[in-house]
Amino acid sequence: MLGTIVNTSCIIAGSLIGSLARKAIKPEYRDALYNAMGLAALLLGTGAFVTNISKSQYPVLFIASLAIGSLTGTVLKISDRFNGLVSRYSRSRLAEGLSTGILLYCIGTLSMVGSVMSALYGDNTYLFTNAMLDLVTSTVLASTYGIGMILAAPVLFLFQGSIYLVTSLAGDVISDSLMCEISIVGGVLIASSGLSILGIKDCKTLNMLPALLVPILFYLLKSFIRI
Repeated sequence: MLGTIVNTSCIIAGSLIGSLARKAIKPEYRDALYNAMGLAALLLGTGAFVTNISKSQYPVLFIASLAIGSLTGTVLKISDRFNGLVSRYSRSRLAEGLSTGILLYCIGTLSMVGSVMSALYGDNTYLFTNAMLDLVTSTVLASTYGIGMILAAPVLFLFQGSIYLVTSLAGDVISDSLMCEISIVGGVLIASSGLSILGIKDCKTLNMLPALLVPILFYLLKSFIRI
């Protein structure tokens, strides 16, 4: 749980720093921070993909995962439904900020895969990396929406803690090969987020999230029919 504790602490620290420095952080400074985050996400995603694709037993699985996952997410209108939900219940700028923050902190591959890696191998690299990104993100968000952004911290703790607990209880059924495939797809999603942050292309990464489930379903099927 060390990675989750550090990640949560970084969000708290970033929220405090951002709220205290609201007047000092000018729009051009926020743009600079967002550009830095976008480049970091793009390079991290590319690195995760390149590192794991050579280890893959099924090199085309990530293509099928992205295609099936993106199509599923688009049919389900995950991105549109989330945006609609935010618009429906956001009656203040803080509510809007919290919705955005929780999405950025929790619904990301570094956050989800990092929790799994921490539970299985005690490897907190992904979560520490995510913590640094969240430190910058929370600083920027709090500089816009105020100290109330700190409320996103316990949400992240509960989210990552739940993944950690479930993985710890069922970790023996998760193979290194499956984690490799998830990491490949996750790398693409991280890079996709980077492109969106940089304003290069809005890939609607939320709609692509079901792609993370395809390798899991594939390996479950594989265990039954021995592909």
